[in-house]
Amino acid sequence: MRAAEFREMTDQELDSKEIELVETMALLRLRHKTNQLDSTARLQHARRDFARLKTIQRQRAAGAGKV
Repeated sequence: MRAAEFREMTDQELDSKEIELVETMALLRLRHKTNQLDSTARLQHARRDFARLKTIQRQRAAGAGKV
């Protein structure tokens, strides 16, 4: 996902997406360790999406604190 797509989401949607990404990363890591993962790029994309999501959440938290 792009950062713009994350910015359009509500806080509740971001929280549910965070849980989904954590579960996806755990599954992908397991498959990677057992050599069942077809494309290791999927794991990289999931990590980057997670980082984007956390960045958006922190930006919102910092912005809310300044008000």
